[in-house]
Amino acid sequence: MCPIGSLISLFTRRKRTALPRADLNVSSVQTRFLPDNFSPTDGISLLAGRGDYPLLCASRMQAAGIPVSLVASEDASDELYKRFPAHRRIRYNAGQVGKILQRLKENGHRWALMVGQVAPKRLFHGLKFDWAAIRMLSRLRRRNAETIFGALADSIEKCGVKILDARTFMDEDLAAEGFMTRRHRPPVGVEHGIEVARAVATLDIGQGVVVHRGTVLAVEGFDGTDKMLARCKEFKTKPKWFIKTSKPNQDFRFDVPVVGLRTLESMREGGISGIAVESGRTLLFAQKTFLEHADRLGITVYGYE
Repeated sequence: MCPIGSLISLFTRRKRTALPRADLNVSSVQTRFLPDNFSPTDGISLLAGRGDYPLLCASRMQAAGIPVSLVASEDASDELYKRFPAHRRIRYNAGQVGKILQRLKENGHRWALMVGQVAPKRLFHGLKFDWAAIRMLSRLRRRNAETIFGALADSIEKCGVKILDARTFMDEDLAAEGFMTRRHRPPVGVEHGIEVARAVATLDIGQGVVVHRGTVLAVEGFDGTDKMLARCKEFKTKPKWFIKTSKPNQDFRFDVPVVGLRTLESMREGGISGIAVESGRTLLFAQKTFLEHADRLGITVYGYE
């Protein structure tokens, strides 16, 4: 998957089930991902994609009294955008690298955080490239989400703004090791699934697979996690497990594996009874709500090291 700070999700046009709303009211912040030389007075520029991930990050930073400025993609929510005063916010098209860099300089913050989702089609359609973007892309031998966002992160750091680990402020939502739900299904075939998922991730194909015992039923590709999970309804066999992993060289400046409520709904539609995620490296977005909903759906959530 290819998020800013996380995994990309493409949604189908099917009728969606109403999902519980994540609680975004946060009173305090504790995180182990801030560097030793971080000072709250330095301020943070929040480079935000779509989804609630940026909104939750903004809530936690503002609750901690950290000065935050918003640099929002066209897909970022209006709710997030309205949270910031006019002089502390700007929207950009994904191809406007020069505009992003200029705004980061104007913000005067020492740090930046890249979070939220960008649909893959945004990287290849409807972009308005400026000269900074053209120069940046011309240096890339391969052009995919990882190389493009990696180049953007490098360009930002060359301007003197350091990119924080995208797990910053999200410690409480990271997967733990072992069973995290009340329902404990034996993780049949999970070990084999982990091996396959890691091999697929190493080849930069995707970061998830669905397995039944020793058989691979589906592999995540460009179409994203939700469509892969939905395809699995064609297979009537049980149990089916969804394995989510990270890449060996995962760049956590902008790419954190994420699963959320929509993931659970896609699993339900695909008849998948369990999900195994990498502890400490996968974000269970709004974890308390996520695990409660998994229990209601009878889905086992398991963390592996």
